[in-house]
Amino acid sequence: MMKKSSISYHIMMMPAIILLAIFAIYPMIGSIIAFENYNPVKGMWHSQFVGLENFKYMFQIPEIKQVLYNTVSIAVMKIIFTEGSALIFALLLNELKNRFFKRTIQTIVYLPHFISWVLLGGIVANIFSLDGIVNHIIGMFGVKPIMFLGSNSWFPGILVGTSVWQEFGFGAIIYLAALTGIDPSLYEAASIDGASRFRQIISITLPGISTTIILMMMLNLQNILNAGSEQVLNLYNPMVYKSGDIIDTYVYRAGLKELQYELATAVGLLKSVVSFIMVVLSYFLADKFANYRIF
Repeated sequence: MMKKSSISYHIMMMPAIILLAIFAIYPMIGSIIAFENYNPVKGMWHSQFVGLENFKYMFQIPEIKQVLYNTVSIAVMKIIFTEGSALIFALLLNELKNRFFKRTIQTIVYLPHFISWVLLGGIVANIFSLDGIVNHIIGMFGVKPIMFLGSNSWFPGILVGTSVWQEFGFGAIIYLAALTGIDPSLYEAASIDGASRFRQIISITLPGISTTIILMMMLNLQNILNAGSEQVLNLYNPMVYKSGDIIDTYVYRAGLKELQYELATAVGLLKSVVSFIMVVLSYFLADKFANYRIF
């Protein structure tokens, strides 16, 4: 039975629960389209039910394997390089003693996180265009202009690099917070013993935030199928579909451009199921290796 003292808290939660029900739970009913031969005229309640036929057809599509490979490979590279650069940046920033300089750098590297890919996409496209600054610089060394955003060799690297540029500063916040929890007396004792700053980082800093590092890596497992649809949609073109097409962009093209609603829903539903499994797995691993629990 609900305690009187907790009734006010439950009432405060009601607006969030209502919004969640309207915009997150109710739309899930539309997933039934993945099991139908969907006809927009008849609607999802009167279209022909075909069971798992759309899922069987999905795995017979030649490009689906490439789409899955692109999604996982780009997402994994983003996780590794973003977390790695955020950790290194936090360690370097922690060594700065000038607080004004330190906060200025922090503010500058945080900014890209708050800019949408609609704007960042235009900036990146200009930088890597044929007459952009990158081709201008390499042209000074006699290298011919490269069509970076039209090359399947360069495009995945540009996606990963620009994503790291946008997120590594913001990701460093958690590591900087973890660094403040290390006992300063450990550094003083190490200095008295003659340990260099590099040795102190290896022996004190990294072990002190090892739990946070493991926790972040475990929680990032849930993003293994999230390769950044907004970024890819704003940067890719038909010339780089082979290397840049991910699940989200494939669903967008199949569903809205080619009107294959049932196929797009099946692909999206499969991604949601796998992502849910990865969320459960990540929390299990976070609890096991980092003693982190929400419930």
